[in-house]
Amino acid sequence: MSPPVRVEVGPVSRIVLSRPDKHNAMTAEMGGLISEAVATLNASREPRVVLVQGEGRAFCAGGDFSLIEENSRKSPEENRRDMIGFYSSFLSVARLAVPSVAVLHGATVGAGLCLAMACDIRVAASEAKLGANFVRVGLHPGMGCTLLLPRLVGPAKAAELILTGKLVSGSEAERIGLVNLAVPRAELDGRVDDLARELSSVAPVAVTQAKETLTAPLFAALDATLEREAACQALDFTTADLREAVAAFREGRSPAFAGR
Repeated sequence: MSPPVRVEVGPVSRIVLSRPDKHNAMTAEMGGLISEAVATLNASREPRVVLVQGEGRAFCAGGDFSLIEENSRKSPEENRRDMIGFYSSFLSVARLAVPSVAVLHGATVGAGLCLAMACDIRVAASEAKLGANFVRVGLHPGMGCTLLLPRLVGPAKAAELILTGKLVSGSEAERIGLVNLAVPRAELDGRVDDLARELSSVAPVAVTQAKETLTAPLFAALDATLEREAACQALDFTTADLREAVAAFREGRSPAFAGR
């Protein structure tokens, strides 16, 4: 069986989420493999740009529901500790030494959106659906969402997206600054290739320095954000609303939240 994350090393390197049958839903194993991929790429002199991609119909559907169900049976303290490690492994993409581009050809939701936001640049298909839908499954936002989303779209729009959990199209995501560019799906690969060539043509040392400068404020605030998000999610995993969200997902219906 092929691994759920694949890394390709070259001038244009790739980190590829490879669980297409599960819409690349995130697991702890995938997070560990992404951390390893980042270490591998940072140890190589070949990469000039890293494309972060997903196989199949989706870029990433967020956390795997079986993981969410499993967490509902753990203690809050165990979940708090585990979630910080889970977040940090996927967010390691922000520590790539060269520019990273998230290629969002399909659904990019929840923690999957956070993975994309941790990249330097995002290019989406106009038809793709993006959103921070945590509250729609009974969870406080996690994986740095409450820091990453306002950083891109501003506090007012971030509040709207987080508090409603609604999805937006790739075209709308470009309009609000969530992605840098949205193009029809048929044009996406060509535009990504153009961008990769452009990023590969600039001075590597200066680009690495600029990346470090741009991300320094993010890293300064990230630890406190992840602690807060993990503590909130740890409590959410004990709620009836979370159990209802899991049951609704399994039964293919909309959840009916009771606020407890």
